[in-house]
Amino acid sequence: MDMMSAIGALFSPLPVFFMALGTFLGITVGAIPGLTGAMLISLTLPLTFSMTPMHALVMLIGMYVGAISGGLISATLLRMPGTPSSIMTTLDGYPMARGGQPARALGFGISASFFGGCLAWIFLVALSRPLSELATKFGPFEIFSLVLMAIVLIASVSEGSLLRGIISGLLGMLVAIPGVDPAGGSLRLTFGFQDLTGGFGLLPVLIGVFAVGQIISDVADIDRKGELLAVKGKGMFLGLNDWIRNMGNLVRSSLIGTWIGILPGVGANIASIIAYTTTKNLSKTPERFGKGAEEGIIASESANNASVAGALIPLIAMGIPGSVIDAILLGAMTIHAVTPGALLFSNNPDLVVAIMGSALVTNFMMFGMMLFGAVYVAKLTLVPRARLLPIILLFCLLGSYAVTNSMYDVWVMLGFGVIGFCMERCKVPLGPFVIGLVLAPIAEPGLRSGLMITGGDILPLFTRPISGLFMAICIGMVIWQTRAEFKRRRKP
Repeated sequence: MDMMSAIGALFSPLPVFFMALGTFLGITVGAIPGLTGAMLISLTLPLTFSMTPMHALVMLIGMYVGAISGGLISATLLRMPGTPSSIMTTLDGYPMARGGQPARALGFGISASFFGGCLAWIFLVALSRPLSELATKFGPFEIFSLVLMAIVLIASVSEGSLLRGIISGLLGMLVAIPGVDPAGGSLRLTFGFQDLTGGFGLLPVLIGVFAVGQIISDVADIDRKGELLAVKGKGMFLGLNDWIRNMGNLVRSSLIGTWIGILPGVGANIASIIAYTTTKNLSKTPERFGKGAEEGIIASESANNASVAGALIPLIAMGIPGSVIDAILLGAMTIHAVTPGALLFSNNPDLVVAIMGSALVTNFMMFGMMLFGAVYVAKLTLVPRARLLPIILLFCLLGSYAVTNSMYDVWVMLGFGVIGFCMERCKVPLGPFVIGLVLAPIAEPGLRSGLMITGGDILPLFTRPISGLFMAICIGMVIWQTRAEFKRRRKP
């Protein structure tokens, strides 16, 4: 399929409908505190089984863009960030809204999200193909060290200690082990249970960890309410002077978000924090931050939305997720028999166009829906959780059962829901767990193939240039984080 035909297919009625549907659902779920984009995409995956890969992926990407952006609504009007990536937006968005400018606060956030997504899209188009060609030079040791680097990076920046992050990643890898040995074909860690022959299904585990675990957490905090600030649509559109005055901040924060997004496993919340901190440090009036500074809203929202397109770059170029949601998208590709990397560009160019095109189109859809619908979506944040959570749990049960029409997957989902809840209560981050779970089937064959080639010699893992670079980054991050934690604990 040539480029024009692929673009024509993307703009046919069904893909446009699915992009709009995904973006709307993403904004809605992202705006409701306690619900996340990861939860939404996990719940939606079973519904995509009967869809074509293109329709499924463009809808999921729409949900991704919408969820990251939608979090700013509740962050600004309720002081309750709808998603973790909007935490920094709360610091200035809510004070500005409380000070009598809720529409203007939303306008800055929405416009910054749109600008960040569009600027990052340029890098998505420019860098994905060259990186995929570089990935063709990767041998088994390079693949293993890249996966290891992704786990260490997200463990390093996750909430809690580095040790907890690494333990989380190793637990994810452990969950991926039961089933058939990919090298020898024998069964392992099934403990005689026939259902474990196929291992733990990716979908039930994801739904359990993100959706059921969040439901259990929300039940414990079911009475939490927020006071919604009244807002009118007037004043949400920025003037030319607003754009000109904040252009430097927009470009800088969007670039930070893009490059943070490219780093495997880091995510939108870290991009938002770094951009906000950088902007505050460079500001001539840092004392205004936290009191309703428009620069703070712009920095946070342009960075977190730019990280979406940035994180898609390693995903489609090398099959390495740049965030937790990208790990779920990688699972969606696996379900639809789509292989990321150089083969994706040669075998499925129409899907490459669909992924890249939808990342841009859904940004325009998000911009329009948020500008004209944020006032109405905001009212959904006040829906009582006691009414919302049973409906979500029902979808969890149906989605898990639909995978294989087996109650086994339902029990797996419920079990991992409890595990996810306990991990969060113990401050063990979920990000490394999901990265380890999704990437273990890639890392293990890489390491074992490399050892077979070298006759069991592990030294090439450190001496081969690319693999050695990845391992050096892993070791450097571990040393740096260990020193930082040691110094922090020594402070009185």
